[in-house]
Amino acid sequence: MSSSTSLIPALESLVYSLVPASRNDEPLRNELVAHCKEILSSRIGQSHEPDIGHLADLVKRQLLQSSPSGTTALKFTNLLSRLFDQHVLSKKHASIQFLHSLASSRQPSSSVPFLPSLVPPPPARPSPSTSPSEKLLPLSQHFSKSRAERLREYRQQAGRPYLPEYLLLRDTLYLLQGISGKFIRLSSQNDNNQLEFVDNTRYVISAPTKALIHRLSEVGYLYTRVDAFVREREGSTGVGMIEQSLCHHLQTKLTEYYRLIAVLESQMPSVTVSGEGNAVDLREHETGLTLRRLDVWINEWRLRMRMMSVCVEGARESQGGALVNLIHSYTDNGDPFIRKFTDQLLEEVSKPFFSTLHKWLFSGELYDPFHEFFVAMDPSLAHVQYMHPSSLTGNINQLAGDSFVAPDQDDRDHRRGGLTIWQAKYRFQQNMLPMFVGEAFGRKILSTGKSLNFIRYSCHDSDWVVTREKMSNTGGSLKYSDIAGLERSIDAAYSTASQRLFDVFIDKFKLLDHLSALKNYMMLGHGDFADQLMNALGPSLSRPANALYRHNLTATLETAIRSSNAQSDPPDVLRRLDARMLEYSHGEIGWDVFTLEYKVDAPIDTVIHPDAMVKYLKLFNHLWQMKRIEGTLSRGWMRVAGGARTTFLRLPDLEPSWHKIRIIMAEMIHFVKQLQAYCQMEVIECSWKVLVEFLHKGEGDLDAMIDAHRTYLDRLVKKTLLLSPKAGREENVMNQVKDLFVTVLQFQDAVENFYNFCLTESTRRDQMLDYDRGLYTGPQDPDSSLEENLPRLLRPVNDYGSQFSEKVQALVAALQTHPDLDCRFLGVRLNFSDYYRGKQQKEKEKERAETATPK
Repeated sequence: MSSSTSLIPALESLVYSLVPASRNDEPLRNELVAHCKEILSSRIGQSHEPDIGHLADLVKRQLLQSSPSGTTALKFTNLLSRLFDQHVLSKKHASIQFLHSLASSRQPSSSVPFLPSLVPPPPARPSPSTSPSEKLLPLSQHFSKSRAERLREYRQQAGRPYLPEYLLLRDTLYLLQGISGKFIRLSSQNDNNQLEFVDNTRYVISAPTKALIHRLSEVGYLYTRVDAFVREREGSTGVGMIEQSLCHHLQTKLTEYYRLIAVLESQMPSVTVSGEGNAVDLREHETGLTLRRLDVWINEWRLRMRMMSVCVEGARESQGGALVNLIHSYTDNGDPFIRKFTDQLLEEVSKPFFSTLHKWLFSGELYDPFHEFFVAMDPSLAHVQYMHPSSLTGNINQLAGDSFVAPDQDDRDHRRGGLTIWQAKYRFQQNMLPMFVGEAFGRKILSTGKSLNFIRYSCHDSDWVVTREKMSNTGGSLKYSDIAGLERSIDAAYSTASQRLFDVFIDKFKLLDHLSALKNYMMLGHGDFADQLMNALGPSLSRPANALYRHNLTATLETAIRSSNAQSDPPDVLRRLDARMLEYSHGEIGWDVFTLEYKVDAPIDTVIHPDAMVKYLKLFNHLWQMKRIEGTLSRGWMRVAGGARTTFLRLPDLEPSWHKIRIIMAEMIHFVKQLQAYCQMEVIECSWKVLVEFLHKGEGDLDAMIDAHRTYLDRLVKKTLLLSPKAGREENVMNQVKDLFVTVLQFQDAVENFYNFCLTESTRRDQMLDYDRGLYTGPQDPDSSLEENLPRLLRPVNDYGSQFSEKVQALVAALQTHPDLDCRFLGVRLNFSDYYRGKQQKEKEKERAETATPK
């Protein structure tokens, strides 16, 4: 009861607002309130199960009333049965209900009204005393009008009607262009755009209309942001080409938007204006423009403006490939409209990118004035030139003197090595790479452009134009809509450019000849040349380093070349070979500072770069020292073996000592020969075979060629120098080998002293025999007593021999635990038949026996 009591004031206020005449008519007010309560207590609007049969009966009854013959009812039954057989329409009951309601609404006004109790009595004839507010129309005439007409009449009777829609339409069209209207204005407060409705004493704007205008004004706000961005970029300098393309596409879309606004303005309803200038009649047509129709027309552009606004905001913080990536990220969207719009935008925006890509991919030219491409050039190397091989002419003397004249300082400032320019001039920018390209293809694009640029400016290849035309013919056009074609073009251009670069290096610049020369000379691959050079330079290198002169070394090198098969090598190879001395300190001899040098220039120095030449020098020094030990042992063995047949036969009491010396020397020769065979056969030749096979295949680009040579050289250094990957102990095994070399030289010096003593002793004994026969052949040396000098001379021989055996045992033990498999096999070859293991066991047993013997 309390709830119904509290409901009456609300119903009365509702009746007052809808029927103002009820304020002065209490019976009418009570009747309206009573019927409102009946409506609220009824079941109108409650959900119920659709009963198509009942609805069909109602329709048939209505059709029988209009057509008593029953023909229309029969047609309806047939149509209804056909409708049930159709599966396209899911809500059949609602559709029939809607059609029934339309048919009922078109019935004449004489039909029973929906609320019969609300029908007022027939109006009396107007009397002069009747007030205007009491002049109400009959309910039948009231219901014959449309709802809009009834609402308009009520507002006119209420005093402040709603603002005419055509005025709101005009202001709304202004808002869509970012312009304030007469009744609706745009204001910016604290950088926030707000919508203000101007107060009017004559008209009011309903809340639903305001909400609709707010919805429409979003398009105008987005338009102002896009238009401001385009105008800002048009008036500024330094705008990238991709951003310019974006602005051009946005301007094209805005032009289409202007065209739509013009079409919408042409659809504005016509207005009849009175003589006082006030609109008195609005002629609305079915095709006329309304706010809701405007919302439908502008809905698609709302989505476009949102996408353009997002791109504009991203363009303020991104440029170049990063901006393309930002736009491309919106293509992964399930909305087909957004995906299509983004694809169209990318197709236009990416045109400058593909233009730059085409020049780089097919010409090797980087045209990127605004730094938008994912390939960037180092400004410090922009004007640096390569050193061409033609610069060798006039700077090189054939096999004599200094092979190369050092360039001037100014020349060095403007010229860099090929590897430096190849690796540092152009760099890869990951953040500028579009996602639809991918990093793998991006690396191929970088390599292809660098290869063409290298062929053109470093190799000075006259056929590079033919190569470019071949690549252009296979490439076709590059565009975003054909990503598969783009990938095929990249692969074809990469293969063509890389193959041409391989051909230039192998055929024109004879890269294999230079690598073969480094193998033959710096790694002593030419055995006869190494022997001739060793024999010619051996005596000179035993002198102090400050007593050697470079012109003498160069002349000796020329002699060694002409007296060996090296003279058949190409002249271009021989003129690059030179002999020089390293920096030396006090006390060093020629063996410590002598080295060969092979000079290369651009573009060969891209592969055989200065760091690689340092490694070649390390290899030469090690192999040259090994060759020195081999020569020393060979000469010593020849002397010992020859003396056994001549001089030593006269000293039979020293034969055991010489036998022991020969055993130690054989052990040393075995060590050096196995070490040389390991370096030459298992390391150098095997690595060389892998490198040559790679160059003959011609797969990959110049980076692959550089990596292949680097791998080849690193393998040589690692295995030849017996380096270990363990930090801090890389050269432990190599130092042991160097100690063994020093021990061999010391042993040979001791054997040389003992050999000279044996010659002296043999001469003394001959003199004694001559003296016994009465012949005088010279004075006798009283200090050359065999018993006194023999222990002194044999002690270092025995010591160095024992040290050598102990050091070889330690070396074999270190090689057996070496991480590298080839180095472990070298230990097996040195310790063939477990010689050093058996010798070590014998020494241990001897020590145990000496320890067990009582004193």
